[in-house]
Amino acid sequence: MIKIGVIGSAGYTAGELLRLLVYHPKARVVFVHSASSAGKKISDLHTDLAGESELTFTAQLDFEGIDVLFLCVGHGEAKTFLSAHPTIPDRLRIIDLSQDFRIASPEHDFVYGLTELNRDRIRSARHIANPGCFATAIQLAILPLAAAGALSDDVHIHAVTGSTGAGQKPTDTTHFSWRNNNISVYEVFQHRHLKEIGQSVRQLQPDFNRDLNFIPVRGNFARGIFATVYMKTDMPEETIQELYKDYYREAPFTRVADQNPHLKQVVNTNKAIVYVEKKDGKVFIVSMIDNLLKGASGQAVENMNLMFGVPQTEGLLLKALAF
Repeated sequence: MIKIGVIGSAGYTAGELLRLLVYHPKARVVFVHSASSAGKKISDLHTDLAGESELTFTAQLDFEGIDVLFLCVGHGEAKTFLSAHPTIPDRLRIIDLSQDFRIASPEHDFVYGLTELNRDRIRSARHIANPGCFATAIQLAILPLAAAGALSDDVHIHAVTGSTGAGQKPTDTTHFSWRNNNISVYEVFQHRHLKEIGQSVRQLQPDFNRDLNFIPVRGNFARGIFATVYMKTDMPEETIQELYKDYYREAPFTRVADQNPHLKQVVNTNKAIVYVEKKDGKVFIVSMIDNLLKGASGQAVENMNLMFGVPQTEGLLLKALAF
């Protein structure tokens, strides 16, 4: 049994992570840390867990009693937490869901936790930097081409995210009355996930030197990311489709679709669906995920499973919404 501690309790990713771990057949949550909520049941905050778990929040940190620590804290706070706790045992595995360690550096040993890219490295890693949600969807759209050295032109990306991607705390652009029946772009060509996307592309295709043109869009729905990508190519469509099928043949959650997909096929699941076709000398790719599962907490559980020799799909076979 994998014994687990969770730091950070209030956000959407922490809630999704706890829902998965409570039902994981080979894992047990030992503590969920929250000084402000100590003594309260986790179901007082994540009310859908009422009757499902009697866990309570604690202000104590029992590093010796766990095998893996999940950091579900804000960007910048993971580094602060680890710096403040230098006595964390070396044997303890850590999975960080923030952006703090996603970019490789001599200053840390975190492995970038995209299973479709670094599966073997994840298995032997002590520390994992869980990818960003936009970054996951976009990388799954283009990594098979990068692996073949076939990214030879600028890459154009348009991706729409649900409101949960901005976190739980309401802001001017996330509260319901603004987001409902509305749409807007932000951080055009400058989104923070571009750095990790570029890092992964160059891991597979070191000579890539073209632009990744990314337009992020705030959607008027709660969950999911729907990304469309296109670029010029001379490669035949059949060859491209075979590249994708071969690249994802051993990826249990990433499916290459034969028909143009829609977002409801992945919402509330850990699946990623990728669709590829060629038109007018351009390859066109659709990639979509649930931002809170495959884009965050579900992917974190995949990483945990791999690190502890558990089947990658353990505790993650969720079904899509009926409609």
